Amino acid sequence: MTAEKAGPVSDAEHSERLPPGSPAPPREDVRGDPPWATEALALLLRQATTCLGGLGALVHRHDRAACRLRLVAASGLAQASAGEWADLSDEQDVAPAHALRRGGFARVDGDALGTGAAGTAAVPLPGADGPLGVLSVLMAEPGEPDEAQQDLLRALAGWAGGRLGGGPVASDGPEPAAGAERSVRVGELTAALAEAVTTRDVVEAVAAYVLPPFGADGLVFQILDGGRLNVVGAAGYPQEFLSLLDGMPLAAHAPVRDVLHTRTPRFIEAKAEISRRYPTMRRVNEASPKEAVAFLPMIASGRAMGLCVVSFSRPRSFSNEERTLLTALSGLVGQSLERARLYDVEHARARELQRGLLPRTLPRLPAARAAARYLPAGRGEEVGGDWYDLIPLSADRVALVIGDVMGHGIAEAATMGRLRTAVRTLADLEMPPDELFSRLNDLVCDLGEDFYATCLYAVFDPVARTCTYSLAGHPAPVVVHPDGAVHSPDAAPDPPLGAARPPFETHQLRLPDESLLVLYTDGLVESATRDADQGVEQLRQLLSRPAVGTACFAAADEDAVVRCLDELCDTVVSGLLPDHEQTTDDAGLLIVHTRCTAARDVAALDLPNDPKAAGQAREYVREQLDAWGLGDLVLTTELLVSELVGNVVRHAKDPVRLRLLRSRSLICEVYDGSLTTPRIRHASHTDEGGRGLQLVAALSRRWGARYLHDGKCIWTEQDLPPAQASGASALPGVFSNRS
Repeated sequence: MTAEKAGPVSDAEHSERLPPGSPAPPREDVRGDPPWATEALALLLRQATTCLGGLGALVHRHDRAACRLRLVAASGLAQASAGEWADLSDEQDVAPAHALRRGGFARVDGDALGTGAAGTAAVPLPGADGPLGVLSVLMAEPGEPDEAQQDLLRALAGWAGGRLGGGPVASDGPEPAAGAERSVRVGELTAALAEAVTTRDVVEAVAAYVLPPFGADGLVFQILDGGRLNVVGAAGYPQEFLSLLDGMPLAAHAPVRDVLHTRTPRFIEAKAEISRRYPTMRRVNEASPKEAVAFLPMIASGRAMGLCVVSFSRPRSFSNEERTLLTALSGLVGQSLERARLYDVEHARARELQRGLLPRTLPRLPAARAAARYLPAGRGEEVGGDWYDLIPLSADRVALVIGDVMGHGIAEAATMGRLRTAVRTLADLEMPPDELFSRLNDLVCDLGEDFYATCLYAVFDPVARTCTYSLAGHPAPVVVHPDGAVHSPDAAPDPPLGAARPPFETHQLRLPDESLLVLYTDGLVESATRDADQGVEQLRQLLSRPAVGTACFAAADEDAVVRCLDELCDTVVSGLLPDHEQTTDDAGLLIVHTRCTAARDVAALDLPNDPKAAGQAREYVREQLDAWGLGDLVLTTELLVSELVGNVVRHAKDPVRLRLLRSRSLICEVYDGSLTTPRIRHASHTDEGGRGLQLVAALSRRWGARYLHDGKCIWTEQDLPPAQASGASALPGVFSNRS
């Protein structure tokens, strides 16, 4: 983070201190500062502050010609405070100048910058020809940092000095090359830990930046929970040995018990030493593939949270420098691991909440079978708002829904749950897609200006053989035909919900007897390496492969269809997101196998608008049900039809029409040209009417009304008799052929 004298704090750090809308301070292009200074140095400053429990940290570069210390970066400080140390003489009575003159650690008591600090600790940044600058930390408590903290501060300074000087800096110790590598690795570790989000990230960072410079090849993280030691991460060990350690009672693991009790590390130079000091550990010792071990306590928030075990395949001794540095690093790792575990717990809860808001299973409907996948972002820090649904409607029609609440977080996941509930409620009212979106758009607008969502809502009508849909900022579905042809409708979406202004556009597809409708969110087709158009083209190529998209049409029964759809989902996901752990956005996928209703299972009759209509309807019902072999339902259906048609004649208007559908249930529909709403009411003992809809409700499994552009339809559903119900799967409307 570069800075000039008038504004020494970096843009990123300073933006946290300035009021909203304030301009960022100007930068000075300090000659010799590499590009990493803007990001990596800021991470290093934060880690230096954390490991010393400080209030903030600063880095100065030494200008030898001018005998001045120029401020390069600062963390945790307001601009005014850091500005007082923007330009220092190397003879001033301040900690950075003292450290520069001594060539080593220096501490000066007092609050030099008015930040409430008890003092300032500083170490020089080593260079080939003398100190390149100084790393300083403003201390929150009086007293000198302990030896481990000072060693870690020197390691951080060594890494920063090596980078500022253009390469590693040699150590003055007996192993200068190893010391230089350790300094570099420690600095890289602090940067990696600052970016680590999950426990896995912490384990990978330690394995990459701690094991190599010490010649170690084994790593185990154990967390104390309920008196037991749980392995939360490891590297370089076989799974059999980790299973032996995982869940072991603390009382049974003597070395770990001693380390956590005393909060003092143990360095074991050979297996024989463990056998001698801890005879009860014989079984674990014999199973371990390692010889030398460093048991390092991890202290965070004032408590011993667990252990970091660094191990070696050969016996070895530990120098005082190695012991001190490993001890200091364990404290730094402990703080990062505690933060990562808190994130893991909260993230798991958030994802559990999100998954709980999605359908646990998708219904198997007469006209549709479906499979779906939801994949949370592999690298994202928050949950997302993707959702999908399959909703049964009247007359075997099916509503298909997929959507994506923009943004990530608990609020977005909760919003997703609210929208899914709202869609199901509005779908039950039999609203067409454009009207449903108008209502849903109002709901999203009421949530606030920062909430937006994309959505696709479609209604598949197996009798009309159409799919009617609307798009709110969402990609159109992909259609797979039985012959393997893949079609993507060229339909322009309306703006997202929350940003749109009704009316919404309605689109319609004519579908063959069978088809696959593939609905997806942008996270499935977009990535850092491809745009949405490329992703959609790749999706089409996957679906058009022989025996991939068309395999579901050859399935023998509904179980086989669902299995095929599940396999197809896996194929699509693995093809489009082969490295899901690296994705930064959630992805949703819904694949629906549609089957249109056979003409032989639909019967319709136009009726006159006069009292004779009820008798004609009853006669038609008797003839049709006898033809379908549903004689047991004739009496009940006659009563239902008489009541519905009679209501139309008395209260509605032309045209009047009766339609019967044979599916898993018997569906009876009566159409008229009126938009009045039928409602059940309580009739008194003296009323001569008002009980018709109560009779309809009592005789049918369910009933309702849906509204059309020129009238309405009152419908009822009746369960088929057991014999016909058991053979319902043999009907063409439910995934098999009927002779």
